Amino acid sequence: TLVRTKERTKVALVVESGDAREVHHLALLIGFGAAAVNPYLAMESIEDLVGEGELTGVEPTVAVRNYLYGLGKGVLKVMSKMGISTVGSYTGAQVFEAVGLDREVVREYFKGTVSKLGGVGLDVLAEEVKLRHRKAYPENPTDRVHRRLEIGGEYQFRREGELHLFTPETVFLLQHATRTGRYDVFQKYSDEVNRLAREGGALRGLFEFKDHVRTPVPLDEVEPVESIVTRFNTGAMSYGSISAEAHETMAVAMNNLGGRSNSGEGGEDVDRLYDPSRRSAVKQVASGRFGVTSDYLVNATDIQIKMAQGAKPGEGGQLPGYKVYPWVAKTRHSTPGVGLISPPPHHDIYSIEDLAQLIHDLKNANENARVHVKLVSSVGVGTVATGVSKAHADVVLISGYDGGTGAAPLTSLKHAGAPWEIGLADAQQTLVLNGLRDRITVQCDGGMRTGRDVIIAALLGAEEFGFSTAPLIVAGCIMMRVCHLDTCPVGVATQNPELRKRFTGKPEFLEDFFRFVAEDVRKYLAQLGFRSIDEAVGHADVLETAAGVAHWKSKGLDLTPIFAMPVDRHGAPMTQRRRLRDQDHGLDFALDRTLIQLAEGALEDAHPVTLELPVRNVNRTVGTLLGSEVTRRYGAAGLPDDTIRVSFTGSAGQSLGAFLPPGITIDLVGDANDYVGKGLSGGRIVVRPAEDAPFVAEDNVIAGNTILYGATSGEVYLRGKAGERFAVRNSGAVAVNEGVGDHAFEYMTGGRVVVLGPTGRNMAAGMSGGIAFVLGLDPADVNTAMVELQVPDPDDLVWLRETVENHERWTGSTVAASLLADWPRRSALFTKVMPVDYQRVLEATRMARAEGRDVDAAIMEAARG
Repeated sequence: TLVRTKERTKVALVVESGDAREVHHLALLIGFGAAAVNPYLAMESIEDLVGEGELTGVEPTVAVRNYLYGLGKGVLKVMSKMGISTVGSYTGAQVFEAVGLDREVVREYFKGTVSKLGGVGLDVLAEEVKLRHRKAYPENPTDRVHRRLEIGGEYQFRREGELHLFTPETVFLLQHATRTGRYDVFQKYSDEVNRLAREGGALRGLFEFKDHVRTPVPLDEVEPVESIVTRFNTGAMSYGSISAEAHETMAVAMNNLGGRSNSGEGGEDVDRLYDPSRRSAVKQVASGRFGVTSDYLVNATDIQIKMAQGAKPGEGGQLPGYKVYPWVAKTRHSTPGVGLISPPPHHDIYSIEDLAQLIHDLKNANENARVHVKLVSSVGVGTVATGVSKAHADVVLISGYDGGTGAAPLTSLKHAGAPWEIGLADAQQTLVLNGLRDRITVQCDGGMRTGRDVIIAALLGAEEFGFSTAPLIVAGCIMMRVCHLDTCPVGVATQNPELRKRFTGKPEFLEDFFRFVAEDVRKYLAQLGFRSIDEAVGHADVLETAAGVAHWKSKGLDLTPIFAMPVDRHGAPMTQRRRLRDQDHGLDFALDRTLIQLAEGALEDAHPVTLELPVRNVNRTVGTLLGSEVTRRYGAAGLPDDTIRVSFTGSAGQSLGAFLPPGITIDLVGDANDYVGKGLSGGRIVVRPAEDAPFVAEDNVIAGNTILYGATSGEVYLRGKAGERFAVRNSGAVAVNEGVGDHAFEYMTGGRVVVLGPTGRNMAAGMSGGIAFVLGLDPADVNTAMVELQVPDPDDLVWLRETVENHERWTGSTVAASLLADWPRRSALFTKVMPVDYQRVLEATRMARAEGRDVDAAIMEAARG
C-alpha cells in the first residue's frame, strides 16, 4: 500500500514475529521491505533452553547474540547468492519466486513476484495458522501434559515429521533390490516413492498420465533396456567430496552400461584418466577449475560447464582443509591440508557472450567432446537456455532443487532453486518457440528416483537424465548428512582411509538400479503408446493434473502452464521437440588448422619447428586446437620445451593459449585480449610490444582481464600491465608482469607470480596457496583475511632473480634490466604475499621431515588444528 501511495520511502518497517526463526524467514521479510526484524519467540526460546539446562556452557545473552550473529551471516550468504552486496539494495528487492501460492494473494500482498502455478489462498494459510495454534492450545488442556514439541524433520527424516521421499523404508527397499538383483523389490520401492510424491513429496506427484490419447503398444516393440540406459548420467560429485571408491564405482558402472558418469569439479586421477573402463566420461568445468588441464579435457566424452548447482544456486563449492588429503590435492593441483574454495561465479563469464567464449574454448580443447551447460531451474531459465543454444552448446542441463544436498549449507537445503518440472517445461517451450530445440540436447536432473520420474521428464522435453542421490544410496549411503565433516560411516563421502574401508558398493549394484529404472520406463512407454524415448520427448499433451490430489493444500495449483504445447502462428503444434542436428562450432576455419598443418613435423616426431604468422582479434582461442593435438599424441608430458615456437604479430583475440600444454611457446609481438593462458597446462606465453612501439611498455596495458584463470603449470611473461583478476585460481603457473589491476591473485592455490609494477586494490582475496612477490607494494591494497605480508628470504631472492632474468630474456624488458642492474638494493623492495594456511602446511612439512615423521600425516594433523 505504501508503495502504491508513493509514501514507502517516508517510513521504515519493523516486523515483530514469533514465526520468524530461520535464515530464510528473515531473508524473506527483509527482501519484501522490512528494515528490522524482531524474532522474539526464538530469542526467548534460547534463553529458556539455557535456563532449563538444555544448552550448557553459555550465558543466555551470549547464546542469543550467537543466534543473531548466525542469522546475520545467513542473510549475508543469501544476498551473496543473489549477487547483492548491500542490505540497502537487498531490502525490498523481492528476489523471490513463489511456488504454490495463489496468484490473487501474490498480486495483493507480494506484487511483482512471479507465481507460475498458483496455489494456496488466504483460507488455507489461515487454516495452517489455526492448526499450529491448536497444537499449542488444544481444546482439551490435558493433551499438553508430558507432550514435547514435534521435531519437525525439515532437514532429516523423522517418523512423524516432514515428508521425505527417501525414508528408512525406501532406502532399505532400494538397497535390497539392487544388491540382490530383485526387480520385484525395486517395484515396491518405486511404488512407495511414487506414493510419497503424490502425497506432496514432489510436484510431479500431482501429474497423471492420459492413457487414452494414444493407443498402447506391445512391450516387445518398445526400445530395449540396453538403449535406454545410454541416456542415463550420474551427477557431478567431485573426487574429494566423495571417496575414490564411490567415485570409481559409479564410473565403472556407467561405462559398463554405456551411460556417463561425471567427474565433478575435482579433476580426475591420472590412474583412471587413461582407463576407458574407470574414467568419468563427463568432465566438469566449474568456477574453481580444479584439475582442469589439457590432458583432463582431451580425455573426455563430454565437457560440462557448471553455471550453478540446482541444490545450491549462486554458491560455489567448498572443500574443507581436513578433506584435502594428499591424493585429493594431487588431483586438484593444490596443497594438502589447505581448504579449497570455488568462487560463486565463473570469473570468465559475466555475459552470455563470455559463456559462448568458454564453450568455444572447451570445444577447441577437445573438438570430439560435447559441451554441456548446467543451469538451475528457475524463473526465466528458458530464456537463458535459448542463449545457451545460440552460444553453440551441444547440451543444456536443467537442474532441479531437490538433489545434491548432502554437503550444502542449511540455508540452501530449503527455499533455493525450483522443481525441475517447472524449469524443464520452460526451457522446452522456449527453445521450441524460438526454433532452437532441434540443435541442442536437453538433459534434466535433481532428485530423480524412479522410472516414472524419467518418463515425466521425457514428456516435458528431456532426452537425457541425471541421477545422483539414488546411485549413492545404492552404493551404500544411509543419508547421515555429514558429508562435509569427513565422518561418513559407510565410506561414501569421506577421504579418511579407515572409514573408506567400510565402503561396500559395487558397480553391479548400480547397473541393476539403472536397468530396473529403464525397465520401468519401457512399461510406461508401452502404456502411453510410444515405442522409444525419442518418440515421447516433448509430448506433454499426455500429462494432466491428477484428479484426486492427495494433499489438502494442492487444490489451488494450476499445472496447465507446465503441460502447454507450443504452437506456430497458425495454431498448429510445433514438431521440432528434440535434437535433430549438430551445432556448428566454426572450427573448420580456425587459425589453428593452419598451425596444425605447419607443425605436422613436430607432431609426428617431436622435430622442433618455428612458425611466424600474423594474428587478429577475430582469432580466438589461438593455440588450443594445436595444444589438444599435442596432448592427444603425447599425453600430459607434452613435447620437450620449446619444440613448437609460434611467433605472432598483431592483436590476439580472447583466450590466447588456453590450456596450452608443454612444448609449445607462443611469442606474441603486439597485445592480447582477456583470458590469456586460461587453464595453462605447461606451455609458455610471451606478450610484448614491438621494439619500435611509440609508447612506454610498463605504463600501458598489454593483456586483458582474468589471465591464467585455473592455470596448473607453465609460464607467462607480459612486458606491460595486465587487467583485473590476474592469476585468479592459479594453481601452478609462474607469471611475471609489470603491473596488475584490482583483485589480483584471487582464490589462488598454487604457483608463483611476480609483479614489477603498480597494483590495484583487494589483492589476494581468497588466496589459500601459492606465493606472490610484488615490487613496491602498498599494504593497503592487500586483502589480509587469508594472507600475511613477509620479507622474502634468501631462497626466495635466488628464485626471484632467476625469474626476472627469464622475463628480460623473453620480453626484452627494460624494467627487468634496470632491476637486475641494481639487484642488491632494489630486491629489498619486494614484498612476499604468503597465504596463512599455506605457510602452516609448509611449516608442518618442514617439522615432520626434521623429526623423521610421516609428512602426509603431519599435514592432515595440522589441517584439523
